[in-house]
Amino acid sequence: MSLTVAVVDAETPGNVGTIARAMKNFGLSELKLVDPPELDPDGEAYGFAGQAREDILPNADVVTFEALTEQYHTVATTAITNEDAAKHVRYPFVTPAELADELTGVDSDVCVMFGRERVGFTNDELAMVDQICSIPASAAYPVLNLGQAATIVLYELRNLSVERTQHPDAIDRANQSAIEGLHGQFGDFLEATDHPEEKRAKAQRLWRRLLGRAHPTGREVRTLRGLFRRADQKIED
Repeated sequence: MSLTVAVVDAETPGNVGTIARAMKNFGLSELKLVDPPELDPDGEAYGFAGQAREDILPNADVVTFEALTEQYHTVATTAITNEDAAKHVRYPFVTPAELADELTGVDSDVCVMFGRERVGFTNDELAMVDQICSIPASAAYPVLNLGQAATIVLYELRNLSVERTQHPDAIDRANQSAIEGLHGQFGDFLEATDHPEEKRAKAQRLWRRLLGRAHPTGREVRTLRGLFRRADQKIED
C-alpha cells in the first residue's frame, strides 16, 4: 500500500508543519498540498515541522483536489458527521481505528485528506471522496485542532506501510482510474433510466461510498463496467 497525506486549503503555515511532523513521527513521507499558504523556510511551517523540515515539507507537491480523487482512494477526515443513514453526504463514516482495519491488506494507493481549520470540507468535496473518517469526541466540543486530528489519525494508520501490506492475501483492488470510470458509467446509467434528476447526486454519493467500503478488485470492476455497457445498449435499443 502507498499511503499519502493531503492538506486542503490550510489557513496557517504552522498547521502544515505540524501535520508534516506527525507524518515523520509515524513513518509517512508523501505530502500533497491543495491551495497551500506560503511556506517560508524561515517561517512557522518549518519551525513546527521538526525533522520533517528536512525532507517531507520541502518535497511536498502542490496539486488540485480533483487530481487527488482521480489518482487515489480518498479518505476525508471531518469532525462533523450525520448519523442519519438517509443522508449520504457525511454518512456513513468510520473512526481512525476502523479505517486502519478496513485498509489493512488493501493493495491500493490511499490518500488521507485533512481540510480547513474552521470549516473542514464542503459537502461538494465530501461527495467526491471514497470514505469519511471522524474522530469520536465529546458532543459538547467535538472539533479538534487540525494538527491534533492529523496526529490521532496518522497514529492509527502507522502500521499501513509497504512492508506490512505486501503479503500473499493482499486485496487486489482495482486501480483508481478504472473505479472512476465505473462511477461515470453509473452516472450515465442513472440518466439513461430516467432516474429523477433531483435524486441523482444522492444516488451517486451512495454508490461511491458503497464502492469505497468494498474495495472492488480489477475483475469485479471490469465485470460491473461490462454489465453497465450492456444495460446502456439495451436501453438504447
